[in-house]
Amino acid sequence: MTDTTALGSAGSSRGALQSDSLTRVELTWIAKKTEFWIRFGSVDREEILDRHRRVLWFRPGAVFAFVRWASNDFGTIISRLDIVHTIDSGQTYQTLPFVRPGGNILLTVQGWGSVERVLAIMDAIERLGIDPEAVSPEHWRHVHHRVTAGQEPRAYTLDLHCAYLLRRRVQP
Repeated sequence: MTDTTALGSAGSSRGALQSDSLTRVELTWIAKKTEFWIRFGSVDREEILDRHRRVLWFRPGAVFAFVRWASNDFGTIISRLDIVHTIDSGQTYQTLPFVRPGGNILLTVQGWGSVERVLAIMDAIERLGIDPEAVSPEHWRHVHHRVTAGQEPRAYTLDLHCAYLLRRRVQP
């Protein structure tokens, strides 16, 4: 779970209990070397550790896109994008580096070509006026499977989004 000593209000038991249910994401930014960033998602809290590192917290049920890129003297060594649905304490989850405790991973792609493709899909969704965080989790899984298989995913449309919102409204 989240280390409450890094919160600044570690003396408050209420703050400690609240932070236990949050998902912590550690970001690093060293230009042209290591660049971790959040592409979308509603941040609950942020802590700046120094000029290269910060920590973000997300509430249970949030969805965010986490991009990791790193290089060395010979070029890019990692390009990765993960879309994660955060969990509540006591729920099962998948682990992911720099994300504590973890979450339900809806999409994961590696390699700059695949990452660029998913970023373009996110841009297209935003052009429709839809926040990528509000997109159906099934669509992100669909995109994951199609991109992994080297195929073109179906476009997310306003009709699909309305159907998803209606389905959420009637589900228990």
